[in-house]
Amino acid sequence: MTTARAATGRTVTTDIPARLDRLPWSRWHWTVVIGLGTVWILDGLEVTVVGNIAGRLSEPGSGLPITSGQVTGIAAALYVAGACIGALFWGRLTDRWGRKKLFMITLAVYLGATALTAISFDTWWFLLFRFLTGFGIGGEYAAINSAIDELIPAQYRGRVDLMINGSFWLGAVAGALLSVVALNTDLFAADVGWRLTFALGAVLALVILLVRRHVPESPRWLLIHGRDREAEEIVASIEERVTAERSEPLPRAEGELVIHQRESTTFAEIARTVFGTYRRRAVLGFSLFIGQAFLYNAITFGFGAILTTFFDVPSGNTGYYFAVIAIGNFCGPLLLGKLFDTLGRRVMISSTYLLSGLLLFGTAWLFDQGALSASTMTACWCAVLFFASAGASSAYLTVSEIFPMETRAMSIAFFYALGTAAGGISGPLLFADLTGTGKVGDTVLAFQIGATLMCAAGLVAAFLAVKAERRSLEDVARPLSAAPATATAAAEG
Repeated sequence: MTTARAATGRTVTTDIPARLDRLPWSRWHWTVVIGLGTVWILDGLEVTVVGNIAGRLSEPGSGLPITSGQVTGIAAALYVAGACIGALFWGRLTDRWGRKKLFMITLAVYLGATALTAISFDTWWFLLFRFLTGFGIGGEYAAINSAIDELIPAQYRGRVDLMINGSFWLGAVAGALLSVVALNTDLFAADVGWRLTFALGAVLALVILLVRRHVPESPRWLLIHGRDREAEEIVASIEERVTAERSEPLPRAEGELVIHQRESTTFAEIARTVFGTYRRRAVLGFSLFIGQAFLYNAITFGFGAILTTFFDVPSGNTGYYFAVIAIGNFCGPLLLGKLFDTLGRRVMISSTYLLSGLLLFGTAWLFDQGALSASTMTACWCAVLFFASAGASSAYLTVSEIFPMETRAMSIAFFYALGTAAGGISGPLLFADLTGTGKVGDTVLAFQIGATLMCAAGLVAAFLAVKAERRSLEDVARPLSAAPATATAAAEG
């Protein structure tokens, strides 16, 4: 890497992105996956536990004067609202302060908030710390997705990102089974069991915080922000570890960039880039997030209520059913993820959204005809969410890789916040009202709305999805600080 002085700051010619992308898969990459990706398990645990304990929290003796509708409606909406606001707040700081500093801070916020939820003594306290828990989780989305995509080699980026986002459902399985144990009054008192579920989330967050200390800052971020020497040291250290593991030389890195280093990027430049230069990609991001956010936030928070309302499933047993659909959700990204890197983004994103939407229409029709039981309803949802989970995970992958480096965290935060605000806040509130009536037709309508939005997003992806598979991030969206191609050639000459 060479360095030159420019009138407006330092200019560097570097091959660091190419060196990161040409690395073969190694134990070091697994360290990144474990250190960063496990936070989605916590998110899945949080969302699932709240949905499954709603019935118990509203019962006499729970220790809280709260109704089931407040848990699945207001508390769920506040959690999502906190995540949206947190994403925007922390997302901006992630682009300014760096990935590592923020993914440590946001996890600490989550840890404190979920621990304080466990000691809730009144409705307002419970609602406040549900909001703050979401506030921490929202920041994680921007910081983690940015760091993962910037550290994982291009040929593996799609499947790894999908697998990590899909690990949400491992947390959902744990949350579902944990709620079965926690709600068993033979083991724990009615006002103790649900508190232990939140306390466990805090303990897991502490363990992840300790592991995460070993994940480095993104060399790509360091490079742009004038810390190229530090970036070089990190990449050289990674290369040494990978070489020692493989006992053979690494392939040659091909491709250099000329970077005009900068301290920060203004909101005006971010807005002009996202909504001007890349407006078609902005439409794609909005469509994917709105479709998946409505379906997931509405159904995830309300599935337990459907089982108890329409199929007379005891509130203490809903966790078993949810564990089944959670396993289906995790299998989707796990089994389909590789195809996003081989068949390509456009084919896989559009097909997973369309298939999940069509299957949900079929589920709504069967439910309306009275042809489903608790078990068959769960089986139908398992099929729907097998495809929907892969599609939803690809929404995060998409907005993370199709915008320039300087806007990456803020772009993830912005699309997550707006898409989730549209589908994730209105979804739980609307769904709680519809399922709360006890009328089959109202629940069918909720299913149909979710299916329509998923199909619409799939059609948008069929026309607008970007060919990003196995391509460098800098090739998919050139950094704002990068010199034009002609200037790069001249500098190299």
